[in-house]
Amino acid sequence: MSLPPLVEPADELTIDEVRRYSRHLIIPEVGMAGQKRLKNAKVLVIGAGGLGSPALLYLAAAGVGTLGIVEFDTVDESNLQRQIIHGQSDVGKSKAQSAKESILEANPYTNVVLHETRLDNDNVFEIFEQYDLIVDGTDNFATRYLVNDAAVLLHKPYVWGSIFRFDGQVSVFWADNGPCYRCLYPEPPPPGMVPSCAEGGVLGVLCASVGAAQVTEAIKLLTGIGDPSLGRLNIYEALDLNWRSLKVRKDPNCAICGENPTVTELIDYENFCGAITEEAADAAVGSTISVKQLSEWIKLKDNGEKDFVLIDVREPNEYEINKIPGSVLIPKADFQTGVALEKLPQDKQLVFHCKSGVRSAEVLAIAKGAGFSDAVHVGGGVVAWVDQIDPSQPSY
Repeated sequence: MSLPPLVEPADELTIDEVRRYSRHLIIPEVGMAGQKRLKNAKVLVIGAGGLGSPALLYLAAAGVGTLGIVEFDTVDESNLQRQIIHGQSDVGKSKAQSAKESILEANPYTNVVLHETRLDNDNVFEIFEQYDLIVDGTDNFATRYLVNDAAVLLHKPYVWGSIFRFDGQVSVFWADNGPCYRCLYPEPPPPGMVPSCAEGGVLGVLCASVGAAQVTEAIKLLTGIGDPSLGRLNIYEALDLNWRSLKVRKDPNCAICGENPTVTELIDYENFCGAITEEAADAAVGSTISVKQLSEWIKLKDNGEKDFVLIDVREPNEYEINKIPGSVLIPKADFQTGVALEKLPQDKQLVFHCKSGVRSAEVLAIAKGAGFSDAVHVGGGVVAWVDQIDPSQPSY
């Protein structure tokens, strides 16, 4: 549905700004008034990663006057495949600082405000209140629900996007005028059911397609042109080069924006979403070893003083990137179907690991439930191994 412009126009554009934005100014639907609104707009982008990279660059290029960035991470070489706002010389640098430098190179008239912190219950209201519109580029469910609930409670609109492998989704949520994120997804998926991009991968250029679509929605909201995707979920399938749209209705029973809301303040989002299942958390208690302890175990095994089987539960393509020496690959899915349980030795201790420790904890719970009571898993997984034991191996 059509909505009025989100912001009032700035007083004027300078001669240099008129020259810079001339291709916008000659579009009747944008014109001088629309460009002045962009200049007067304050937009917050959460994350300077895969989606934040194209979003920030195109918002700046479009002439958004103030851009806020919430980002606490540093640039890693594995980011460069898709996070095009950063370059090789930025590796190890603050992502927020790197993004600011690229933005100012693209448009020196943009005011860039950095929030170099992790978004949480303690700071989200203070940060959000400074902006007209939020663009959500986060990649985890806990932060997505935090962003939604804070936006609803502050009556703020936001543009949401998500990516995974070859597919993406884009929508606009604004509880005052339509559905919110909880109307679409009332509950997060069960822990471990949806792999992250770090586990499942993402086609780098997909970020550009989805991030650009988010900016398109932002411009429409800020200037009042077109039909924003409020009440629509846009699904992009890169391999088919196909966009399709689904209607999303406001849920009268929504926990936060429904007729009788049960969520009236911010909650514990990590607990709400759950990093791992309760069974996995219980199984890991007293059955988690560190990578340093594993390194000592491997030395003892090489000397014939300890016997165990080290099992990597990641996917084959991950195993090809890096591995802990002596590990055998049995993907998590084989444990979930029960196929792997038939192959496990009964006379040796089992040691499971994955990339970070989440999937291996889930497998540990399955193994303990099948009677392998002395099984353990490696906290931190391959990430911790490469970081603390073998930095010669690549990370991902």
